[in-house]
This record gives sequence, C-alpha cells and structure tokens, in this order.
Amino acid sequence: MKYSRVLVGLATALLIAFPASSAFAQQKVLKVAPHAFPANLDPFNVTAYITRNHGYMVYDTLFATDEKGAIKPQMVDKWTVSPDKKVYTFTLRDKLEFHDGKPVTGEDIVASIKRWGARDTFGQKLMTFVDKMDAPDAKTFRMTLKEPTGIVLDALGKPSSNPAFIMPARVAATDPFKVIDDYIGSGPYIFKKDEYKAGVQSIYVKNTKYVPRSEPPSGLAGGKKVYVDRVEWLALKDAQTQLNALLAGEIDMIEQPAFEQYPQLRKDPRVNIVDTGTVNYQYVMRFNHLVPPFNNVKVREAAMWAMNQEAFLRAQVGPENESMFFTCPSMYPCGTPLATPKGSEFMVKGNMAKAQELLKASGYDGKPIVVMRPTDLQSIHKLPLVATQLLRQAGFKVDLITMDWGSLVARRSKKDPADQGGWNIFLTAWVGADIMNPLTSAPLGGNGEKGWAGWATDATLEKLRDDYARAGTDADKKRLAEEVQVRATQVGTHAILGEYKNPAAVRKNITGVLKTAGSAYWNIQKN
Repeated sequence: MKYSRVLVGLATALLIAFPASSAFAQQKVLKVAPHAFPANLDPFNVTAYITRNHGYMVYDTLFATDEKGAIKPQMVDKWTVSPDKKVYTFTLRDKLEFHDGKPVTGEDIVASIKRWGARDTFGQKLMTFVDKMDAPDAKTFRMTLKEPTGIVLDALGKPSSNPAFIMPARVAATDPFKVIDDYIGSGPYIFKKDEYKAGVQSIYVKNTKYVPRSEPPSGLAGGKKVYVDRVEWLALKDAQTQLNALLAGEIDMIEQPAFEQYPQLRKDPRVNIVDTGTVNYQYVMRFNHLVPPFNNVKVREAAMWAMNQEAFLRAQVGPENESMFFTCPSMYPCGTPLATPKGSEFMVKGNMAKAQELLKASGYDGKPIVVMRPTDLQSIHKLPLVATQLLRQAGFKVDLITMDWGSLVARRSKKDPADQGGWNIFLTAWVGADIMNPLTSAPLGGNGEKGWAGWATDATLEKLRDDYARAGTDADKKRLAEEVQVRATQVGTHAILGEYKNPAAVRKNITGVLKTAGSAYWNIQKN
C-alpha cells in the first residue's frame, strides 16, 4: 500500500536522524484518522464538529457536561448567585494560564463570552437576558441579568457546537463574523500552527503546564489528564486507506469508520469498537429559508412529506448495521426527557403522494434546486443521494453538487441565490447533546440571519424559546418543548431523518477513550 510505504520510509528517515534514545523517539504519538478535516479553525465561526473537536484540544471551558448530562465546573472554582437570582459571580480556579504563559483573567472570560454569545444559538438566547458583564478582579467575573433565568450554567457548559471556549481577550476581540488566526488557548493541548497543513494534517502537543481538575474524568467534565505527547490528525480521506492503516498499526484510531467496515472491524482481533457517544446522532435536512424556492413554507412542507427515515438509514448506515440505526419521530433525541412525536411524526415514513400534491399547489416554478453533497465525510455522504431521489419523485428538479466537507461548510454560510454560488439544501448530523432542548438545538432557531445556516425566521418560534428559557418547572419545559417542535414543523425549519450510532475503531493497545458529546483526546493511553 502506498500510504504504508510512505510511513515506513518516514520512520526509517527519523531513526537515522534521531537515535532511539532521543527524547523525540521516546514520545508517545497518537495517530488519528478524524471524521473530517478542520478547514476553519475558529470554534465560534462554524458548527462543524471537527472544528469543535479542535476547540476541545486547544481551549478550556468554564463548565462542562459529564457523561450523565450534568453540568460541572471546569475552569470555575466556585460561584454564587444573588438572592434575586440576577447576579452570578464566578471565581476561577488557580493556575489557569494560556499557552503563551499569560494568566487567564476575568477580562478574558468576559470577552470570550461576548464573542461566543454573538454566534451560538444558545449563547444568543443567554445574551438576551444579560444586562452587563464585568471582571471585578483578575480571578473573578460577574454576570448581571435583566431578569432571572435558569439557563446560565447550561449555556456556559454547553458541550457541543458551539461550546463557550475561553480565548485571550485580544483574540476574543475579533469580529465574531470574521475568522481568527491566533489559536492560543489554555486547554490540555497546544496547536502546532507551524505544522498545520490544510487537508493533510493537524498536529497537537501536550500542554505540560496544564493543571487538570482533581475529579476523575466523566464525559467532558473532570480531570483532563494527558498521557500522550503528541496527537496527529491525518487526513486519510479514503475509507479503505484508513482501514488498512489501522489494521497495519500505522494509525491508532479511526474516529468514525465507514459503516460498511464495521462487520470486518468487529471480527478483527487487533481492534476494539468503542461507542464514544452519550446520546445517538440525528440526521437532518436543512433548507435555505432566504432564497427561492424554500423561502416558501409550502415548498418546504412538500419536501418534508417526501422524506422517509428508513430509506436514509438503510442507505447510509446499512442493513448489516441494523443495531446502529433507529427511526425517531422527535426533533429531540428519542429516549431523552423532552422527546415527543407531536407534530413531526409524519416525517418517519412520509407520504409521497401528499408531497407531490403539496408541491403542485405551492407555486414551485420548476427551477432546479441545489443540493450539496460532501464526498469525504463517510457518516453522511450517501444522504444527499437519497434526498435527491426522493425530491425528484416529489416533482423537484435537483442539481446535486459534490464537494469536500470543508467547502460545503464554507458555501453554506453564503446567502446568495443558489445559482450564484449559494445553495438550497444540505444534509448533516447532530450529536444528540446538541439537540436536547429548544435552546441547544440550532435547527430550531427562528432568529433569522443571526441563526444557524438556513436562517429560519419566525417570531412565534422565538417567543416559545424565550418562554422555555423562563420556565421554572420540568413540566413547563416539557410542554413548551413540545410547542416548539410543533411550531418548527409548521414553519418547516428542517426535516428529521432518523438516529444512528457511529462508534470509533481503535487498536487494542489504546485505552481510556471517553464517552462524550464530542471527541475528547485526554485520558487516552497508548500502551
């Protein structure tokens, strides 16, 4: 295999250049085939999970979500809430410092929260409650609310896209809608910008000055202890190349193997299959609400009725992996507290005859719609093929445009008409932790151009999400979450396409892989 010969040649060259006793030769290097490659390295700028994973390598968070979904302190040592529940005062724990040696201060926290709050769906909602933020001293920051809300810690400890990562104030001062180019954080790894090669490799080295919490790791919370010296994300875009490299011991881990490889992986004695998720993933189809024809709710409704979850799941995950996929009528993950079929249950099976009828009545003019397909993201690359087939059966004319995932993420941020470099539909997956409630779920936002790509606008939906943020009881949250789902279906924010698992494959000598809402590379040991 070509890749194998390259690695052997590289290893030989390194052994000649560095004696076996050198510090370099003694390093423990974790080699990973990630599920995608980080083209955009700004964790507030995109919701791409590979960028989120990059964020967890480099940055730390104030709070974190454990394996059971509970919010725990991370950078925060202690906090108090005023009697009127409007003033939160947080004290940072000792020995927090950025990779450049400068201490983390309250000013850094305030600046980071402001930048995150301008982009993240949950952050935007939190900021509507915030009157002001300030830093009374270097180790303290304070948040004063206009009115009480119970979402402060949930928002600051949000586990997935986009977590509230903490940056130096000078970096956080960057316009939220511009991409940063300085990746100094205070997290457990340091990003090697000088070794980064777009589309080839992304390298991280152990932050030897990082002081982990004393608690055992659980999910994204607890002590972030690093047992390897270096993590290399290698862009082996071909699934077979990834598999061959893993079985030959040339890489240690495939973050998300191609689904058709699981039968072989399950039988191989050199490999363990590790379920790294706490909640199932959910497939979704997202419409661009700004440009024709999906600026018309009737056209969106027709497309939603054309969908069939079983068709997507069998094509993408495969009948050989039936234990890894599940139909689900809820926009919140099935089996979680807010899951409900109300309003969206028709999307499990759809109804093609009704879809055709609705499209004819919608006024759709027959102009081709642009569906984007990423060819290098194994977990979703077949979804657009199924969507295209179903949409054509419903009566749509479809232009299926292929590109790599990084290009898709860039293009989906464009608000131009589809025939001028924009788009109409893309399909993606959300980790369950991202869609647990109306505020964490970016697809449920109705705040227009401030929201997630697709830019759904609906005042009623936003009012319901506001009410959810003010809800004082679990019963009220349950009721309002259901109302949000019903309204989102009426508005046609997105179509839900079923749930699945996509566990990692690791060599038998790799242990300590955590179950998280993201991908955590601390606690991993290479024996």
